[in-house]
Amino acid sequence: MVIGEAAKASGVSAKMLRYYESIGLLPDVPRTASGYRTYGKREVETLRFIRRARDLGLSMDRIRLLVGLWHDRERPSREVKRIALEHVRELYVRISELTAMCSTLEELAGACRGDNRPDCPILRDLERGARSVS
Repeated sequence: MVIGEAAKASGVSAKMLRYYESIGLLPDVPRTASGYRTYGKREVETLRFIRRARDLGLSMDRIRLLVGLWHDRERPSREVKRIALEHVRELYVRISELTAMCSTLEELAGACRGDNRPDCPILRDLERGARSVS
């Protein structure tokens, strides 16, 4: 199948498909005499794998490792588990950070009258942060 068909079958855009190929996540595929790439079932399965990994927020480096492990039928699963659990720990840190951001913004929004006056604790807080950086 050509790139558009492979993109549709995998749920990955043609642009991303080309990108994955350019960074080596997807091996070079054969080309027709006229230069069109031809993708098979294995490439589409790999693209679906990559898409699912991206949906789970995995980095390209981790996806590269996981694709390699997935293609290695002799692999021990402990490495796959280690990668997954490392990502889980990082997700919990991000969740904690995002929760703290939400709490701060809710607190600031609660302190803001939201009326016609220019005084705004949200802007004051942002301004303080801008001053401490410079």
